[in-house]
Amino acid sequence: MARIVCIGEGMLELSRREPASRLGYGGDTLNTAIHLARAGHDVAYLTALGVDPFSAELKEQWQAEGVDTGLILTHPTRQAGLYAITTDASGERSFTYWRDTSAAREMFALPGTSRVLAQAEEADLIVFSLITLAILLPEDRAKLLALADRAHMRGGRVAFDGNYRPRLWRSLTETREARDAAIALADIGLPTLEDETRLSGEADAEAVARHWTALGCAETIVKLGAEGCRLPDGTVSAPERVLQPIDTSGAGDAFNAGYLDARLKGAPIAEAARAGHALAGWTIMRPGAIPAGDPRAAS
Repeated sequence: MARIVCIGEGMLELSRREPASRLGYGGDTLNTAIHLARAGHDVAYLTALGVDPFSAELKEQWQAEGVDTGLILTHPTRQAGLYAITTDASGERSFTYWRDTSAAREMFALPGTSRVLAQAEEADLIVFSLITLAILLPEDRAKLLALADRAHMRGGRVAFDGNYRPRLWRSLTETREARDAAIALADIGLPTLEDETRLSGEADAEAVARHWTALGCAETIVKLGAEGCRLPDGTVSAPERVLQPIDTSGAGDAFNAGYLDARLKGAPIAEAARAGHALAGWTIMRPGAIPAGDPRAAS
């Protein structure tokens, strides 16, 4: 069984659901980690949480999902971040964040960092995103990229999602430099056309794929939202059904998990894309970024 280490920020999730609001959890790489754990993989999540009761509950809940929490560090004064989901009539989501004092922002500046990095570099697959890079100080971004490089040299693979949240970055130049450095280390690239257009101006999936491939990421899957995704051979893989989503939160993260799960099990790229669409489709028909587990999730 492959060892997977996902790196990022798991947060408290506040969502409005009649007759009352609900407090759950989510985060882009965390959502992917949980889906992969549900699929039976050996998955660890590398992050930091606080000493507050909410942090303790999050860790317990992730353990219950089958995620290895042995790489989660503890910050003595910070706590878990929080975000709220608002959805419109078509299920399209928007987020409001309270994450400035999140413990995950200092995950690579805590006692125990050397230990978890040494364990993480032995993974068969490292998964992180542009959001992971965004929440870190520049010197800590360098530590994450160095970790990916060491994992590579040991024979592991790296998957990178170009999730772009403009408010997390100081400038476009800084963002592009961080993204391109990560692309250069990635074996599997999972950009979204909308994000790449906002970040670099690429007007279509072909341009995005050229940019990522030129930097060394041969297996680049450009996500196109409801239209599906562009595969490395230039063809477009579309979902089997057109859905009317309840909540699009976590759709891309679920696609990533379905795709990576299938690839790790030996499926060819086109089949893996179909698995990604299936899991993303299941997710958007339920509220929240990481809906409660269901054995029919990918059916």
